[in-house]
Amino acid sequence: MTDDHKLMTVGRRKEAVARVRLEKGSGNISVNGKELSDYFPRYSDQLRATEALRVLGVEEEYDLFANVRGGGIHGQADAIRLGVARSMVELNPDLRKKLRDAGLLTRDPRAKERKKYGQKRARKRFQFSKR
Repeated sequence: MTDDHKLMTVGRRKEAVARVRLEKGSGNISVNGKELSDYFPRYSDQLRATEALRVLGVEEEYDLFANVRGGGIHGQADAIRLGVARSMVELNPDLRKKLRDAGLLTRDPRAKERKKYGQKRARKRFQFSKR
């Protein structure tokens, strides 16, 4: 990858969509213009978002800029995780097997089930009264 080349990929999870830009750098991570620890106060979400970099052992070699919208905090962290993994594969296709074995290239297909008519929510029914 050349110094002026920037790689852009997309990761999704539930309703969250993350646009991830990866550049050669010193390990700086920015999410929606904020520091990683400011955007994701929970440490587990910080670990989740940077999991692909840790699995490959390159946390200090790349700067990560993520623009994320929609969904909740956990879904956004997972969306960033998928985007980073896809970026790493585009940079070096040889890493695909390692990331695939770690389960980082699979888009989690689970989404919110739609509400059904005649019911309160997707599965919850209105109270039934026999008399």
